[in-house]
Amino acid sequence: MQFANEWTQKEFLENKRDLEEKGIKVILVDTILSPIDKADTVVYNPFELAKEPEGSVFVFYCDSGKATLDRLKEYKQKFPKHHCISLKGGRGYWRKNMMLL
Repeated sequence: MQFANEWTQKEFLENKRDLEEKGIKVILVDTILSPIDKADTVVYNPFELAKEPEGSVFVFYCDSGKATLDRLKEYKQKFPKHHCISLKGGRGYWRKNMMLL
């Protein structure tokens, strides 16, 4: 499976719904120790993330999305059995009331 390097919030919500229906875990990873309101996030911990099932999707976020996009290559090397994606716009563009209908 191939994924884009970045997902918008809408793409994240749609892909999370669709992939989890297929049994693929999608995890929103907090790299700045600042959780997003109304979102289920996991703090970046390489040891714990490596334990996730093979093929899981990690969506990393920071304040603006630039740092996680810059580090995406590093994340992909660290987690070769998982898919790594950056959240476009990061925490700053997250709309806490956005949902799928």
